[in-house]
Amino acid sequence: MKKSILYIGALFLLAVTGCKKFVDVNQDPNNPLAVQEKILLAPIEYNIAHGIACGGEPDAATYTNHFMQIVCYNQVALNYGTYYFVNTNMNQTWNTAYQICLGNLKVLRQESAANGNSNYTAISEVLTAYTLAFLTDLWGDVPYSKALQGAGNFLPAYDRQEVIYDSVQALLDQAIVDIDKKAGAAVGSDDYFYKGNMTQWRKLAYSLKARYYMHLTKAPGHNAATQAGLAMTALQNGMTGTADEWKFAYPGSSTSQNIWYVNMQPLSTLVASSAIVDTLKARNDPRLPFLITKSINNGTYTGRAIGTNAIGNLQSYSLLGSAYCSVNSTEYIMPYTEVLFIQAEANLIQSGVAAAQPFYTNGITTHMTRLGVATADINTYLAARGTLPATGAMEMLMQEKVMADFLSPENYNDWRRTGSPHLNIVPNAQAPAIPRRLIYPQTEINANPQPQQSATLVDRVWWDAQ
Repeated sequence: MKKSILYIGALFLLAVTGCKKFVDVNQDPNNPLAVQEKILLAPIEYNIAHGIACGGEPDAATYTNHFMQIVCYNQVALNYGTYYFVNTNMNQTWNTAYQICLGNLKVLRQESAANGNSNYTAISEVLTAYTLAFLTDLWGDVPYSKALQGAGNFLPAYDRQEVIYDSVQALLDQAIVDIDKKAGAAVGSDDYFYKGNMTQWRKLAYSLKARYYMHLTKAPGHNAATQAGLAMTALQNGMTGTADEWKFAYPGSSTSQNIWYVNMQPLSTLVASSAIVDTLKARNDPRLPFLITKSINNGTYTGRAIGTNAIGNLQSYSLLGSAYCSVNSTEYIMPYTEVLFIQAEANLIQSGVAAAQPFYTNGITTHMTRLGVATADINTYLAARGTLPATGAMEMLMQEKVMADFLSPENYNDWRRTGSPHLNIVPNAQAPAIPRRLIYPQTEINANPQPQQSATLVDRVWWDAQ
């Protein structure tokens, strides 16, 4: 994965293993150094954006877009798109999450709490909750309560996913409490996401709570209507507009480039899949030129079919478009459109189509407006697809959420929860079904053998009940 200058400039912070601090190289263990929060926060945030929420190949967030049939390799059939994985493919994201992010978030939380800087503590709690949820959604049971404990704890047992979810919600609740304390040092430019605006961090915490409540709509012992109610209650304090979106703005310099741009340009064989291109064309979706490029050879929108045996001319295929895949495109970790579609789904579950309708329409309109789609084109599209049907409302809602949350790993979570949008297993598949989870990393299997590591791609995580 290509690194940016932000990463290189903080390189001394990132040479970590296990739960060591960023700055523990050559440190006297009998005379530990305090770590300033502002030194810790920026590289943690960068690695969450650049290595977890979205990352280079091989990376878990990218795998979800293979499963959702958004991207495709111009290669012979056995690849990620046809569900061909080995355990070493999972090493990068897992190591980034544990070694770089969670370990140093723990240090940030401890240092800020000791210093009385509650804003930094709150941010560390929100980011820990997000990272934990990301891990458990893809791998199920993961180490947490017994992990990150330092020397002597080499084989931490895994927490059950249900317990991890309790921890995630507890972290977000505590973050809200800590934000409301308004104590200690102010956060500033070291916060790449919100520049220290704690009102927006508070809205994010509540919005994430809603996201994770909805993840459990079919979890054992949980009720979809109850989860929808919890989500709607949380969103009373959540994001209220696009200004509140959780995003990372790439400068676009030669050393700080959008990771999807790096994934697809200029030497990669990753292209847009025919599934996404043909879907956009069939719907006359005006977002097509923003989400997809025309092929260089023939000037048309042409995706590649996943599972194809032959290798085509790379310039005959479309790539992902400028809205998400230019050198300086913004990465949306939790866009406001997701909040609108959560509200649409929650209202659909609790009260039906009429209650969901305004949020559904607003979700489409908000996304198209942000892309720069003309008002007339938005209205034409809404005339065709802007009304939820009495039958099949969830399918249409999720079809549109995939577009509004383009490239987000959340689309894979939604597909597993709802079965929508409808996907077919690809040709030459190396698994008996579309994957329902990731296999465990080889580095983790070697270092911390646990019984859960026998899981296969088609085994379901706890909340993905049949």
